[in-house]
Amino acid sequence: MNIFILADEQQKKEILKIPAAERTSVTFAKEIAGTNDLENYDAFFVLSDHTDINFERFGEKPLYVNQVIETLAELRLPDNVSRINGWPGFLERQLWEVVSNQPEGHEEVFNSINRKIIFVKDTPGLVSARVISMIVNEAFFAFGENISSIEEIDEAMKLGTNYPDGPFEWAEKIGVENIYGLLEKLAEKEERYLPAPALKKLYSDLSEKVDR
Repeated sequence: MNIFILADEQQKKEILKIPAAERTSVTFAKEIAGTNDLENYDAFFVLSDHTDINFERFGEKPLYVNQVIETLAELRLPDNVSRINGWPGFLERQLWEVVSNQPEGHEEVFNSINRKIIFVKDTPGLVSARVISMIVNEAFFAFGENISSIEEIDEAMKLGTNYPDGPFEWAEKIGVENIYGLLEKLAEKEERYLPAPALKKLYSDLSEKVDR
């Protein structure tokens, strides 16, 4: 099977932590422009920004996009396009969450890159990203209320729950803008997802630095 993956260096590094199956050819690229042999591939992963991509170029073959926050229903993409979580730290996992309007034919694609899949509902955050974002948010609430320091909260979570990373370490790895954006989206329907004041301040401070 021939797989085409549009990804940055970090995403590529995470995917390659689990080698592809035998007889699978994986081609990585940083941009779609100039790629003229797309008909030679059996499936596609678009993990970088896809806002300017013409999805008709991929035909009707399986296409997986890194879209954690917006749903398929909102994006109104072709039926062969499925959602996955391509946030930092998730691509190196063995099990990937998939949202698809066509539930058939995915096993062979993911077996070719030595991954297992679980189908989840078409909701913002899928499952893992939503859960981790809530954990991060609660940690920011605790920090903002002077319950403990960032380092102590991270250490307590790792020792007490056996998590591989603490909530603030997760936030740094995933990106505060990703966490904040998902919480804002979820909060449109449920107030319990409203970002903690300390998280909101950090997000605002980071946004101001980018704008300068």
